Amino acid sequence: MNRERPYSVLFLCTGNSARSIMGEAIINRVGGGKFRGYSAGSMPKGNVHPLTINLLNRLNYDTSALRSKSWEEFTAPSAPELDFVFTVCDNAANEVCPIWPGQPMTAHWGVPDPAEAEGDEIQRALAFADTYRMLNNRISIFTSLPLQSLDELSLKKHLDEIGKSKAPVPEKA
Repeated sequence: MNRERPYSVLFLCTGNSARSIMGEAIINRVGGGKFRGYSAGSMPKGNVHPLTINLLNRLNYDTSALRSKSWEEFTAPSAPELDFVFTVCDNAANEVCPIWPGQPMTAHWGVPDPAEAEGDEIQRALAFADTYRMLNNRISIFTSLPLQSLDELSLKKHLDEIGKSKAPVPEKA
């Protein structure tokens, strides 16, 4: 992998309004400059879910550049060369993805869609917080991997294991 630039990571979801947006924001923060995150959707909603923006703002993320966009942007000649592509929803994982320039490593890191959460405002906000926690845990594990010392098969195994990991459930008081 090219180490003259940060690793480029694309998070994919169908609507690109919540999970993939969170993934983009998280990796740009926890990646410490070694990673550059992006997000996209196969059928983007066209706007970022307001509860995603609210949560990220409360956690002191800069949300000014976040936007819902099509994965087609990442197949264009001017698109960044991707090193990793992670699907974070089951629908996107089952779709036929475009051919990504650079032949990135891929893995499925499915998490529940908080935009589909039902209930009152507090319950819906908790669904967004839970999705954030799961993605933050997985991305933190990923960014701590010794990427330069892992062969391709070992790295693929790690990526798949991260996607299967269950974040710890907080104990009830």
